[in-house]
Amino acid sequence: MAGRIITSEACVAEGAAWLAVAEPRFAHALDLTGPLPLRRREDGFAQLLSAIVSQQVSVASARAIWARLEGAGMVTPAAILAADPEALRGLGLSRQKAGYAQALAAAGIDFDALREAPTEQVVADLTAVKGIGVWTAEIYAMFSLGHADVFAPGDLALQEGARLLFDLEERPRERGLRAMAEAWSPWRAVAARALWAYYHVQKQREGIA
Repeated sequence: MAGRIITSEACVAEGAAWLAVAEPRFAHALDLTGPLPLRRREDGFAQLLSAIVSQQVSVASARAIWARLEGAGMVTPAAILAADPEALRGLGLSRQKAGYAQALAAAGIDFDALREAPTEQVVADLTAVKGIGVWTAEIYAMFSLGHADVFAPGDLALQEGARLLFDLEERPRERGLRAMAEAWSPWRAVAARALWAYYHVQKQREGIA
């Protein structure tokens, strides 16, 4: 089973209240950030394709490339599989990402089954597809599936947000932040929202699209 699912702003508020009691530094962060965003997204092929597009480029660049793909009708498995890789490159994808897009289209992911799967299974199924790493799978579980107790410790903005909020000497690495986040269960996805929001307040830029 997938466990607790975040479906509304009330769910996020419930998690934030729990975190504020469990860890006073989250209470401090929430005083500065105000209410946390829901950030729910649709699930399915297009969301994962968008995640591939967003890898290692700025938010602005990712949005521009995605707009070109949408404009060309290249956001379904059938369209991607039928496309010439050079056509995908012409729309802004690198050669590598064009390959990843076609691998995703050919993977035949059962998106209905993913809605009922626990986070560990979602991550395992998605990372079996070339081009989808753990970060992408965890973000998909968090925002597209609404899992309440998933975290994405490989995210640089989360690492920097944790460094700032917890006054750490250096940015924690993925393994260290994953261990640190265990204390925020069963609301790790809300903790992630809090850290992204705190990062935004401190840095005056978005940590995630």
